[in-house]
Amino acid sequence: MQVRSLSDIKKELKELSKEELAELCLALGKYKRDNKAYMDYLLFEAHDPETFIAVAKKEVDDFFEEITQTNLYLVKKSLRKILRIIGRYAKYTGSKEKEAELIIYFLKKMKHSGIPYEKNKVLVNLFNTQMKKLGTLISKMHEDLQYDLKKEMDELI
Repeated sequence: MQVRSLSDIKKELKELSKEELAELCLALGKYKRDNKAYMDYLLFEAHDPETFIAVAKKEVDDFFEEITQTNLYLVKKSLRKILRIIGRYAKYTGSKEKEAELIIYFLKKMKHSGIPYEKNKVLVNLFNTQMKKLGTLISKMHEDLQYDLKKEMDELI
């Protein structure tokens, strides 16, 4: 199957009626859960990204409360699950600032959760990878935001 370019798809979408366009959107929502979640974000959450980020942080809090710290393997799996969720939320917002805010929040929660991540090489690498990703995100932002976020990043070290 040959997939056409986005410009071709855009031209074709402009020729459709509202009803046909709505049917296509609903079909996309039925096809994949991520599409449905993204449409939900665009329709109901995109107008207020601050509230959306607050809800995301609450969900991260809930996941951190569920982590059992008896087995570091299970801790690692739980932390990766949280990072997948953060990545999805960051992708929905499309904002580097919001993604950096979520990563900083995750790292603070990880540091203050009591998880002995310093004892496990995999968890140390996970922490360092997120710090590196945060540094890359911050370097692409406006200077004023860079200063504020670097300050928060330095507190994590």
